[in-house]
This record gives sequence, C-alpha cells and structure tokens, in this order.
Amino acid sequence: MSAAALFRRHFAACPLVAVLRGITPDEAVAVGSALVEAGFSIIEVPLNSPQPLDSIARLAARIGDRALVGAGTVLTPGEVAAVAEVGGRLIVSPNSDPAVIAASVAAGLVSLPGYFTATEAFAALAAGAHGLKLFPAEGASPAYLKAQRAVLPRDVAVLAVGGITPEVMPMWRDAGADGFGLGSNLYRTGKPVAEVARDAARFVAAVRAAR
Repeated sequence: MSAAALFRRHFAACPLVAVLRGITPDEAVAVGSALVEAGFSIIEVPLNSPQPLDSIARLAARIGDRALVGAGTVLTPGEVAAVAEVGGRLIVSPNSDPAVIAASVAAGLVSLPGYFTATEAFAALAAGAHGLKLFPAEGASPAYLKAQRAVLPRDVAVLAVGGITPEVMPMWRDAGADGFGLGSNLYRTGKPVAEVARDAARFVAAVRAAR
C-alpha cells in the first residue's frame, strides 16, 4: 500500500494524531494499546522524548497492524532514515523542510509537516507532503484557517495542532480542519494509562460528534 493510501485509510478511521511527547519505552506499549482501544489509529513519538526510536520500534511491533506509528519533531533526513529503520511509517515535523519531506516520500513514509503560512503550506505540498498540520494552532484562530482553506486544495488533509480540547473541536471543524494533533491535553509524562484512556475516549467522541 502506498504511503498516501496508508495515510488516507488511518485518517479516515480516526482523524486524530496522538502526540506522545516524553513517553518512555517501558510506557509506550501500554499507552499505545489504550489509545488504539479508544479508537485512535495514528500515533507519533516525538524524537525529543527519551529513547524515542525504542518506543517507536515497540509500538510498531505491537500495534503496527492497527495503527500508523511514527515519529514527531523530525528535523533531518538522517532522522527520517532512523525512524524507517525501526519500523516507523509516519514522519511529522514542526516545520516545512523540503529535504525532510522529500526523504520521507522517497522512503515510502507518510509525510505530515507543520506549517503556519500559506506560503509554507504550498511549499510543503510541492515537496510531496501527504497532509499538513497547522502549528501552533493556538497562535492562529479558526478564522485564520478558514481563510487558508479558501486557497488550499480541498483534498489535502489539514490538522490543527496545539491547544486543542474537545470543546474547541467544533469551531475548528467548521473552519475547515479535517483533524487534530493532540499533545499534553491527551498525554503528558507520567500520566496514568487509565487517565490517558479516559481522555482518549473523550477526544474520539468529540471528533465524531463534530463531523
């Protein structure tokens, strides 16, 4: 299956990306499994987490058949290669670096770079990005995204990332957000698995209600 088709399949199942910043390898499988049970199908481990490649490898081995697993905060082509080597299939960045996007596409991985301006968005798409994340969304507004959606291709998935709660999802969906990336409001270092599962269920219910 192509990277584009893989992304479409998982994104259609649940348009939420779980950002597990700070997770450790020993926590990863329990948290990842709880997220999948709650309905999530896209999970990223930022590379500024402890031993991130180990966490990604464990998640890919345990839930890779049910979820698109990969890395966040990917800043170089070398990091793309390292993620691919441990079984990651998703590359998420905070910026729109054409070299990182091109390396991801060449490796057959899903590329989901961050952008803030329309110029960055179109540059990312020209480099081959499969979707876009508006980041940081709390520095923008639904009105800002709505203006961008007037010119961005309709078939390109745009996720709002940063400061997202279940309560604000409807206004972002109305403005044109196709999905969301969820960080500390879903997971933070040391948060009990049961609490992650509870909050994951709330986010899944909210995004389904906002469709």
